[in-house]
Amino acid sequence: MDFVARLRDLLGERSLVVGAADQDRYLHDWRNRHHGRALCVALPRSTPDVAAVLGLCNECGVPVFPQGGNTSVCGGSVPSEGGEGLVISFARMNAVREVNPRNNSMTVEAGCILATVQEAARAAERYFPLSLGAEGSCQIGGNIATNAGGTSVVRYGNTRDLVLGLEVVLPDGRIWNGLRTLRKDNSGYDLKNLFVGSEGTLGLVTAATLKLFPLAKTILTALFALDDIHEVVALGEKLQRQFAGELVALELMSRSELEIVLRNIAGSHCPLGNRGQWQLLVELTSTAEADALAEQLNTGLEAALTDGAVLDAVVASSEKQRAQLWHVRHHVTEANKREGMGLTHDIAVPVYRIPAFIDEAGAMLRARYADVEVVIVGHIGDGNLHYIGMLSHQAWQAVEDKAAYQRRLAHDLYDIAVPMGGTFSAEHGIGSLHVEEMGRYKDPVELDLMHQIKATLDPKGIMNPGRVLPRHR
Repeated sequence: MDFVARLRDLLGERSLVVGAADQDRYLHDWRNRHHGRALCVALPRSTPDVAAVLGLCNECGVPVFPQGGNTSVCGGSVPSEGGEGLVISFARMNAVREVNPRNNSMTVEAGCILATVQEAARAAERYFPLSLGAEGSCQIGGNIATNAGGTSVVRYGNTRDLVLGLEVVLPDGRIWNGLRTLRKDNSGYDLKNLFVGSEGTLGLVTAATLKLFPLAKTILTALFALDDIHEVVALGEKLQRQFAGELVALELMSRSELEIVLRNIAGSHCPLGNRGQWQLLVELTSTAEADALAEQLNTGLEAALTDGAVLDAVVASSEKQRAQLWHVRHHVTEANKREGMGLTHDIAVPVYRIPAFIDEAGAMLRARYADVEVVIVGHIGDGNLHYIGMLSHQAWQAVEDKAAYQRRLAHDLYDIAVPMGGTFSAEHGIGSLHVEEMGRYKDPVELDLMHQIKATLDPKGIMNPGRVLPRHR
């Protein structure tokens, strides 16, 4: 009996997608930049289903390509082009198993949409802080697999910091039940952190227990316009000192990015008009009443306007105005896709080095890539910049060797960021896109340790092959 027939016996006909046309949406990423093929697509409904499938794949040596909401920008959720592997989609494993407000925790299955996780927490008068533009379609399993960042990292940390426990199916089909809710457990290796950020190369996360927080009584959102990136970073540092317990978001947007959103996204509006080469979106939350926090923010705002660093600012006076400010920020990726070919680089440098990086990278692009427009959006509270070289669709079509062009531009930028103590992948993961960079920029000892872990847990190399790790030398 062949592999697909045995898989059908395990899961049933309705849990397999075999036809090429029906498989199509699983075989490319949402930006249509990464493409692959597969023997078929499996849609398991439970953790035992996943265990049975992985056991069969391990026995037969069939590669496994896990897929969540398929919102990756690094090709991590798209199968290889060879067509010899199985895509496992978690779309049907989307239950909220438990919400425990007394313990400030919740347990959800890997296929649960991030927005659904947020809503379930709110229904229990709790807050789950992970937030990003794709939250209406990305799945929590994918967020965990890539250690997603988002807009609240400055206060709550990356996804890793929000995970209390995991349920994981190992490559040989065994199930590790690590769904613990303790904040303290010093009884051995912290195994969950092997799987957070591993992008399905060590095992498949099927469920997770997550941290919850009290709901804020007060949310204050403000938008600042500034001309000097040095002043932007200085303002961010000042706000972090002034609102150490309340600052949730420090979101940076270049004028070029703002104009792209305004051109391409219906309903977009900037209340500050044409003022400022940089926009800084700030959000504060508190469990206290609004008056004292608002007074403190307005006092700081008046001082910033008086000394001339801030050209203009607005504080949202209603939930509708707050949503309008975030509408622009959350639609940058969609707007860039419509505008042209955005060559995105997920860079992080120490916060104080942001101005130096922007100055040096801008000078390099002007000298070597005259047709590229610099577009920047980022999280300056944690040093993460999405540094985008934007070309028109026509200009991109005229590039003869697109892969070589993209590689050269990326390495020119990473060669600036890495010596500054930075990285080539801050929050989007490695996928297949950055495997070469892993070999180029990662410490050899660090890579060797990763390969040893991979060989121990996945000796047959069936788990998401070609992702994260370069070939072992």
